[in-house]
Amino acid sequence: MTTTLRPAGPEERHDDGTRARPYDVCVNSRRVGGVRLATDALFGPVAGRIADLSIDPPDRGRGRATVAALAAEEVLRGWGCRQIEVTVPAEATAAVRLAAALGYTERGRLLAKPLTDVPRLPEGSTDRPLGAAEYPAWRDAAVAAYARTRRGQGMSRARAEESSQAAHRELLPDGPRTPDQALRVLVHDGEDVGSLWVALRRPGQPGGYVVDVQVAPAHRGHGHGRTLMLVAERLCLAAGRTGLALNVHADNAPARGLYDALGYRPTAYLLWKPIL
Repeated sequence: MTTTLRPAGPEERHDDGTRARPYDVCVNSRRVGGVRLATDALFGPVAGRIADLSIDPPDRGRGRATVAALAAEEVLRGWGCRQIEVTVPAEATAAVRLAAALGYTERGRLLAKPLTDVPRLPEGSTDRPLGAAEYPAWRDAAVAAYARTRRGQGMSRARAEESSQAAHRELLPDGPRTPDQALRVLVHDGEDVGSLWVALRRPGQPGGYVVDVQVAPAHRGHGHGRTLMLVAERLCLAAGRTGLALNVHADNAPARGLYDALGYRPTAYLLWKPIL
């Protein structure tokens, strides 16, 4: 039997160069599932994405998903993509194993935690709003840090800088006064030691979302990262949000250890692989 992908609809092309198309997964022309292929809106046409790959229950366990994923790679390679991304729900253990077998590695993971009790901050620590006069310097540092992260993931310098600036303009159009965005500074024993950005409402997120958390280099290793996360939880609960989520990079072992100790658990894995 031969497993193939058959176009299930017209190809979508957008002004920014991205494209997408749905496909049926077929065995000898019989539909057994579906998949949607697209190029990444952030990384651009060089990065492809496998989305919504599913095999109908009667045909599972027969290698259909494996062949479909390999066929998807060929389609995306034909589109000129040099890397492929896929987001796998943490509970989809079979899909996680399949992705590992096909050479995908973890770029990051989405974590979440239900919130109940308002946590207390350590003695000597408090938080305050980021002031309007402080915002430009904070924004420039945040934009530069985000761009460095994207460059480390293979994005060109120009696209990384452009996407970082665009993201901050979109999410913080009114700076620290933007509704549903909390920018805070952590103060310990009267000295500023770190900063926090929490989106209290975000499309597709049932709770709050930690966009950025930073401890000043001179103050690292003293538990201030943990305190900033407690501040984030307090902000969410005060806004009536009963959950908090974030994205942590795979190579950030200290942060992953902190989030695990605080009770955050994976909800999805962000995987990728290069293709030639």
